[in-house]
Amino acid sequence: MLNRLVLAASLAALAAAPALAQDTIKIGEINSYKAQPAFLEPYKKGWELAVEEVNAAGGVLGKKLQVISRDDNGSPGDAVRVAEELVSREGVALIAGTFLSNTGLAVTDFAKQKKVFFLAAEPLTDKITWQNGNRYTFRLRPNTYMQSAMLVPEAAKLQKKKWVVVYPNYEYGQSAAATFKAMLKKMQPDVEFLPDQATPLGRIEAGAVVQALVDAKPDAIFNVLFGADLSKFVREGNTRQLFKGREVVSLLTGEPEYLEPLREEAPVGWIVTGYPYYGIQTDEHKKFFLAYYRKYNEYPKLGSVVGYSTIISIAEGIKKAKSTDTEKLITAMEGLEFDTPKGKMVFRKEDHQALQSMYHFKIKSDPAVAWGIPELVRELKIDDMQVPVQNKR
Repeated sequence: MLNRLVLAASLAALAAAPALAQDTIKIGEINSYKAQPAFLEPYKKGWELAVEEVNAAGGVLGKKLQVISRDDNGSPGDAVRVAEELVSREGVALIAGTFLSNTGLAVTDFAKQKKVFFLAAEPLTDKITWQNGNRYTFRLRPNTYMQSAMLVPEAAKLQKKKWVVVYPNYEYGQSAAATFKAMLKKMQPDVEFLPDQATPLGRIEAGAVVQALVDAKPDAIFNVLFGADLSKFVREGNTRQLFKGREVVSLLTGEPEYLEPLREEAPVGWIVTGYPYYGIQTDEHKKFFLAYYRKYNEYPKLGSVVGYSTIISIAEGIKKAKSTDTEKLITAMEGLEFDTPKGKMVFRKEDHQALQSMYHFKIKSDPAVAWGIPELVRELKIDDMQVPVQNKR
């Protein structure tokens, strides 16, 4: 009798498995969570919030979204290995994610070879949608060309002749450095670039780099460092007075995940790209901001917005395609317009790059606020709008 009951239960479980699979849409997600936690922990919270909201509203095509996530260890080889596992073993409908540009390029090629839909959420290298772009790959974040294009006019206004570029020596940093130089040279033909400071990702020798810059005596610096490398660079630069009386233009430094940990060492006066969350007063952003804060009891970071928008764009694409079929999804995503916390985005049909609102501003300190108080208040200038930003210490 017991054996019959066990057999019946086993058969029932087997029968339920296909039904369960048919009731979900599996999304394979790949990222460098252990290697880049500052950006990717908020990113994960963002996509988790989006999945929760989409499913609470009835899912997509009557099915719940299910994200199956894997860590690529910041390695292109591991990224391809887990992508293969997600497709062949987990049966995901599509792949999304990646952070570092080299891992993003590896999965871009995998998508092309295996004819799998891939939404590159974060990697910034131009190659993902240009030189190495393919029919199966879309990209959410603005590329290095777009981000540099925001800063070059501001750099040209400074009218500084001798520049030096500091960047992490891998695909993203190399791409950003080359783009900035070419664009500034075109806008300011007499500009002179001193020898670069190219540092190994995550292993900067900040003292040596800063001293080399002090000795070079540039008029201005273009910085592409981020994360722990940025913190070490800023700290050492402040100590050796590298930034005193010297202009700095910097990619990514205005992203809260990189700016806020600097606290009182934050580089006042730098012109940066980033995410000034208090300055975005649209209804879409307020709704997202409140939902995120209520769920996690913390302010969103740029990673939070990217993770959230990644899932929202996929959900809207599947709705438009009325299918998870790769070819139908590609057709639907080309020209897809969708709402995000940053406003409307649209995937450009020509190269599958998302067009969106972007922000650059100058970091300013509020002289009325003393450093070292429990609630550290900074002021970010976005065009002509003064926006208070609170930063919990």
